[in-house]
Amino acid sequence: MSPSDLALPHVAKLHAYTPGLQPSGSGWVKLNTNECPYPPSPRVAEALRREIGGDGAALRLYPNPASAPLRAAVARLHGVSPENVCIGNGSDDILNLLVRAFCGGGAAAGYTVPSYSLYPVLVGMQDGASEIIPFDRSMRLPVDWLAASRARILFLTSPNAPTGVAFANADLERVLAAFPGILVVDEAYAPFAEADAVPLLARHPRLVVTRTLSKAYALAGIRVGYALADPAVIGVLDRLRDSYNVNRLSQAAALAAVGDEEHLRANVARVKATRNRFLGDLTGRRGWFTYPSQANFVFTEPRDARGESGPAVARSAYDFLCARQVLVRHFPSHALTASFLRITVGTDPEMRVLSESLDAWQRNPGA
Repeated sequence: MSPSDLALPHVAKLHAYTPGLQPSGSGWVKLNTNECPYPPSPRVAEALRREIGGDGAALRLYPNPASAPLRAAVARLHGVSPENVCIGNGSDDILNLLVRAFCGGGAAAGYTVPSYSLYPVLVGMQDGASEIIPFDRSMRLPVDWLAASRARILFLTSPNAPTGVAFANADLERVLAAFPGILVVDEAYAPFAEADAVPLLARHPRLVVTRTLSKAYALAGIRVGYALADPAVIGVLDRLRDSYNVNRLSQAAALAAVGDEEHLRANVARVKATRNRFLGDLTGRRGWFTYPSQANFVFTEPRDARGESGPAVARSAYDFLCARQVLVRHFPSHALTASFLRITVGTDPEMRVLSESLDAWQRNPGA
């Protein structure tokens, strides 16, 4: 018997999350994992140097188990109490805790599709049941379907990944008024959006808002995220999380980053300006359909030299770009996404390289 045969049956059937390609070597224009194209606040590097010290002696000590100073800083940022905050090793850690807390046995987790593909992986790890709530091409929020869900917990990304479409608070409140379980609004891209769900927390104790520092704060390599929720929900998450789930250096870096709101605003403004210019570029391409994005990426349906679109066309564009060392993302496994490419907003020079490469692909008679 192989050691893997000793794994629990649901683990043996599990398909792991597939992250975006991380290329080795130089020369790549990397627009596939929604990372920030600009550095984090300079305060981050300073904070890390202070935390390490001259000889690194501080690293022999455990970190603050509750990330208490960071909780307080996040609470100030959002106008809530530290009791409304839980810090995680990335927002994925928070999502994992939420599934562990509210899914399993007879309690299902619901999520919209297409959406963040980690949700079904986390449910599978818990050997839980899934309730899938599909979008149609309009990407209008299926409020009635969500409100009628029998799941114990619902996950909704807003702005949505991979389309970039954001959902109005009025629609979220309609769901919260009828759905009796926990509604998680995953706001990984909220700093780039016109509004967010944080103001709803005061009125809805079953609402959880999750955030990450990986995108707008440019700290994907640090792995810090957090939940904002009623203290009763935070108490549940604290019972489940690892005692030292966020390391010393990550806490120090995150504390410095959230304290530099001016740098955040500047980075977000640069990304949004480039995004809007690129959306104009795509609008000028005859027949291309692109969703209105409120994130740091766009989701577009390319057309080839013959004016055709579809999964094969999107794959052709993806392969052509990849051959030119321009990485974007293609999601072929779902009918709504298979004809599209998701493109992270990079620097202006990177987006020019992308646009020129798309021009070359469209001129290619074999595309």
